[in-house]
Amino acid sequence: MAKKKRLKVSFKTFLIVLTAVLVGYVVYKNWPDILETLNHLKDTNIFVLLLLIPEQLFMYFACGQIFFSYLKSQRNVKEFSKKEVFRISTELNFVNHAVPAGGLGGLAFLTYRLGSYNVSAGQASFLYLFRYGITTLINYLQALIAMLVLLTLNLIPEEAKWIIPVALVMNAGVFFALWFVVYIAGNKKRIDFFAKFVNKLSNIAIKIVTFGRRKRIVNYDDISNYFSDIHENVKMARENKRFLKRPAIWGLIFSFCEVGTYWLVAISLGRPELLAYIMVGEAIGSVFDGIVPYGLYELGMAGVMIALGVDFPTATIITVMTRVITLLFTIISGSIPYYKAIKGKDNG
Repeated sequence: MAKKKRLKVSFKTFLIVLTAVLVGYVVYKNWPDILETLNHLKDTNIFVLLLLIPEQLFMYFACGQIFFSYLKSQRNVKEFSKKEVFRISTELNFVNHAVPAGGLGGLAFLTYRLGSYNVSAGQASFLYLFRYGITTLINYLQALIAMLVLLTLNLIPEEAKWIIPVALVMNAGVFFALWFVVYIAGNKKRIDFFAKFVNKLSNIAIKIVTFGRRKRIVNYDDISNYFSDIHENVKMARENKRFLKRPAIWGLIFSFCEVGTYWLVAISLGRPELLAYIMVGEAIGSVFDGIVPYGLYELGMAGVMIALGVDFPTATIITVMTRVITLLFTIISGSIPYYKAIKGKDNG
């Protein structure tokens, strides 16, 4: 009697199916907002909204240049074209929107995607942290300028001035977290200590989750090598600060584009004067976006705008419409490149 063949499901197939499920979940969760956006399209200037297409594409490219303008300076990295920069940026943006896991999904994909360019996991992680750090810093400065303008013009209600210290504390917390990562990565002894701590913590967690059936998920040597890799890249960046100039400029452009997306939607609704409010809301929303799972970015942004004095319908419509438009555009523009990237990368 012939043995039955086992159905072998490759990691590639599993990843594609999982992503499709997550995209479906994101669309399902946003379905009421999608319907609300369609309902409000009649109140917008469609020609202004169409400007979001080139603006979003340029934003993807700017995001990619934060990484690739730095990688150009690294001798071990393979050559890449502007087309590849744009394609990988589009794929990364798709993952960041499709996978409700804070910034971890994007980091995992970037590490996986850049492997064929001889970019190590530690190098990709360093660049991802740098991108988050530089954009957070720029968002913070934008928010400070915007709050200063609003205070000078006396446009912030007295009961809403609590937003100022909250914004300062939240961004200070992010800066502290980033400084802590750099601090750990800046010294080999601290790297070894942290690697042992992460190894012990992960093993405890896997024992609890599997009810003791599995004792470890990763080896200490793998964790130590990963953090040592980050250490080497931090050290190299400190010694060659000039390599960070172009990525920082592209980070500035990317941050302006993020704010510009919301502002274009506001302009289409006839509210261009809300730029300063959007800058403050986007800065705080970005903090939520980087540290928590999907869903709190818009809540934080709309909440801040409302607290600053923007009427509830306008703040929610701008936030919801921007979220829906960028989400749908991201899925349309990024799903096929992402599928091709996963299909082409996996040889299993």
